Amino acid sequence: MRTLDDLLDEDVNGRGVLVRADLNVPLEGPDDDRRITDDGRIRASVPTILSLAEAGAKVVVTAHLGRPKGGPEPKYSLAPVASRLSELLNVPVRVVALEAGPPQMVAGKVVLVENIRFDQRETSKDPAERAALAEELAALVGEDGAFVSDGFGVVHRKQASVYDVAEILPAYAGGLVLAEVEVLRTLTESPDRPYVVVLGGSKVSDKLAVIEALLPKVDSLLVGGGMCFTFLAALGHSVGDSLLETEQIDNCRKLLESGKIVLPTDVVVADDFSAEANTRTVDVAEIPDGWKGLDIGPESVAAFAEVLAGAATVFWNGPMGVFELAPFAEGTRGVAQAIVDATASGGYSVVGGGDSAAAVRALGLPEDGFSHISTGGGASLEYLEGKELPGLAVLEGAE
Repeated sequence: MRTLDDLLDEDVNGRGVLVRADLNVPLEGPDDDRRITDDGRIRASVPTILSLAEAGAKVVVTAHLGRPKGGPEPKYSLAPVASRLSELLNVPVRVVALEAGPPQMVAGKVVLVENIRFDQRETSKDPAERAALAEELAALVGEDGAFVSDGFGVVHRKQASVYDVAEILPAYAGGLVLAEVEVLRTLTESPDRPYVVVLGGSKVSDKLAVIEALLPKVDSLLVGGGMCFTFLAALGHSVGDSLLETEQIDNCRKLLESGKIVLPTDVVVADDFSAEANTRTVDVAEIPDGWKGLDIGPESVAAFAEVLAGAATVFWNGPMGVFELAPFAEGTRGVAQAIVDATASGGYSVVGGGDSAAAVRALGLPEDGFSHISTGGGASLEYLEGKELPGLAVLEGAE
């Protein structure tokens, strides 16, 4: 596939370049005063945007935020993102409406198109509707414009600003997309061993495909988070009021036959889902009725850390517990620290985006303690499953 470097070699001074970035960051606060709580994806988008601006391109960035329902919603405006992007680029970034047409621009400047998902055609299943929106996006950068795909977190989506526009404009892979693909190829093609995967999150059903794809390739697969309770139920344990997918118990039982899955031996349980709940740490065979497991316990953290200490390659996706609530954050913190320690000892570690990346920053762990922190949770998992990602396939086929 053609790359950002190829585009820069063509001389982009004064040329319009449409960049699809992933700026879908978490926000909090009232609709008219939204504040970014984790700017990791914005920071990751800066190198590509900055290199184009410094080369004199007229940079038009498109991105989405959240899941608006059929039209503009103030709480999903990209205005706070534009403000933060301005600070990081050290140039003004204004938000423009797609329906206003091509923006007035000068070389080296950057504008941000308002949330592309405010237009229902972005996610339409109708190729004609997506193509019409893609034509409008292409028009923003003119007849000699180019497209740079740099939002790895959306390349698994066949959407207008990701896929269809790449069939209209000369298309190039941005630096972030290239870096992510290189990392994932390392995990799928030639990981150093022992290769250890750590999976957490809520549901087995969300991770079933990636577990099935990874089990033949890994040496150990450590399971925490809400999904561990379905595995524990498959072993015959009562899990109280913990998250349980009864329809997945048989699948979990079959997966356990691999002998590679390591489960928690103790968990932190609570009588309510809140930071003020009564809590206790119990053996996995002794979860009380009416209580729910919300984190792995210290014995489990120590056991997981022992496996990780010998790892040459680690992939981590999903927290070990409800890390957003202080009483249930230590499992995620402890396992993440063990991955940092493994990295410091010469291991190669990849944090698979999403909640795991948010946990790294929220818990104050050193970002440079990991070899790579991905910006694309869902995209990373689908790549590891072996699925074709439309946003990459269209770049590979670009003329």
